[in-house]
Amino acid sequence: MNGIKEKQKKTFESLKDSLKISNVMQVPKLVKVVVSAGIGSIKDKKKIELVANRLNTITGQKVVAKGAKKSIAAFKVRQGDPVGYQVTLRGERMIGFLDKLINIGFPRTRDFRGISKQGIDDIGNMTMGIKEHTIFPETGDEELKDVFGLAVTVVTTAKNKKDAAIFFEYLGFPFSKVEVERKRGKK
Repeated sequence: MNGIKEKQKKTFESLKDSLKISNVMQVPKLVKVVVSAGIGSIKDKKKIELVANRLNTITGQKVVAKGAKKSIAAFKVRQGDPVGYQVTLRGERMIGFLDKLINIGFPRTRDFRGISKQGIDDIGNMTMGIKEHTIFPETGDEELKDVFGLAVTVVTTAKNKKDAAIFFEYLGFPFSKVEVERKRGKK
């Protein structure tokens, strides 16, 4: 957990030349991490409980059910029916989750080749999809039939896409090497 925390303290000295900043207050900071997962089949009550319980154990915080915004008769969904779960992490829990994701989760991912920089939006936030929740050590691998995916959004104070990419690389996010080589003209 000390890896990201220590890097945030030393950020100004390391990034002032590459980001062209002159004041410590201009340095990008982590604001929050939002972890969300869809339920899938609304009729399966056990799966709904399983998704909620696993997200609770992965994040260490109680999740919030997100309801459907409108009714869709073809899917037998009424407005307000739970269709997913979401949790917002800040402070120590956010840093702990990111450390766990970078140092334990990504190395355990099957055929992992790095995160795409296309997940960074124009206002400096990054969203990435995780295909299997089983990359986290808290989940039991014995029930592989109930595997679900997650979406992780990292919100920062970075002003643009370029600054955010430099900041995420500094924090240790493993970006894809193939993408970098394509931009240079190599295959």
